[in-house]
Amino acid sequence: MKFRLATGMSIFGLMLSCATALGGTLEGPLQIMVSKDLQELKIYDGGVVVATSRVSTGKAGHSTPTGIFSILEKKRTHFSNIYDSAPMPFMQRLTWSGIALHASNSVPSYPASHGCVRLPNDFAKTLFSVTRRGGHVLITDSETAPQRIVHELLFKPSIVVPDTPLLADAGLRPTLIETGGKSVEVAMTEPKPEVLTPVVQKTEQDPIRILITRRGDREMMIDLQTLLTSLGYDAGVPDGRHGKQTVTAIRAFQLAEGQKEDGMVTQELLAAVYAKAGKGTPPNGQILVRQKFKPLVEEPITIRNPEIALGTHFLLAREVDADKGKAEWYGVSMDNQLSPATLKRLGITTEADASAPDALTKTLDRLDIPQDMRSRISGLMGEGASLSISDTGLGPETGDGTDFITVTRKVQKADASVVQGKKKKKKRSSVTVVN
Repeated sequence: MKFRLATGMSIFGLMLSCATALGGTLEGPLQIMVSKDLQELKIYDGGVVVATSRVSTGKAGHSTPTGIFSILEKKRTHFSNIYDSAPMPFMQRLTWSGIALHASNSVPSYPASHGCVRLPNDFAKTLFSVTRRGGHVLITDSETAPQRIVHELLFKPSIVVPDTPLLADAGLRPTLIETGGKSVEVAMTEPKPEVLTPVVQKTEQDPIRILITRRGDREMMIDLQTLLTSLGYDAGVPDGRHGKQTVTAIRAFQLAEGQKEDGMVTQELLAAVYAKAGKGTPPNGQILVRQKFKPLVEEPITIRNPEIALGTHFLLAREVDADKGKAEWYGVSMDNQLSPATLKRLGITTEADASAPDALTKTLDRLDIPQDMRSRISGLMGEGASLSISDTGLGPETGDGTDFITVTRKVQKADASVVQGKKKKKKRSSVTVVN
């Protein structure tokens, strides 16, 4: 089931109009954005704000992480298993390590929690009723808003047109004129071409989640093991581990190719193995797809100019129309300051600037996705599909039973200054409806 929020419609109005028919749960791409500098949560319908609320994020020493998250679990009644069984009603879990949205009696509009995002009771209850597992929540240091993004790389739903014969299989009826065995010329009017209505692949399943990132050491090792075995050097099961059998296979290849026999995995070794196997150059990127928290696709792609950071971006598909093969994408670029060690490990010499107006477009311009892979993913497209782009691959928060989670920052020193200075804002209403 799909839904589209009417522009300017409040969440309370949405609840009143849909609660009976849908049991209080709407299946659709609500975009929830939490801004730590404003201590505010906004809900977007595409690029339009439909509701806001004040929040309290983590105080000094318990900072709320920033990044791209999704709702992993929902509980109306929940108690903390870390902080003295503190009540966390209308809990919506964002990480298995303990970060969640939840209701609280104390939401002072400045950082005050132990890492979670506190919400006023009335808003938390309403928000709980209109979200679903898998819905995205973005937490940022400073306010940002989704913008409409148009780019040829962005996926659209596939349209499948059936094969139809040009003429119907109809025999000619004999005439009443005696032919006497002679040939007869038959005049025929060519039929007008039939206007075909496209047959589309529609789905009511959960939306897919797509991640584009750099190819990690594990993926490179699996490729290496697979190719070595195909060349006759048995590297064992391609498990991504630099084990004894893999080392032996590498040394055998190095000996045969006149290289130093050290069994080490280097870019030079990867290039030599790929070339020997006739596979061109090693891919440096990968695209992954999950649905209902389960992996569907994991394939290599190419990132051009890999020395330039991809940056961290999130896009959500709205108005997905399978009949017309169209989708509207709304994107956000997020600040993600990588450590010097990470930059060196990834070979990045130019960092990303999330504030640049064309940051996302320039990143999309550098991605080469094989057409067969594009077609496969397009066939899975539906309302609320999402695309995350990140340099840092699958982080520790992305595991079994999660969507793709990208943590951009774990600790914020800015939180300490806000708390220590006690810069309290005037208490606002729990919910602000934008008409």
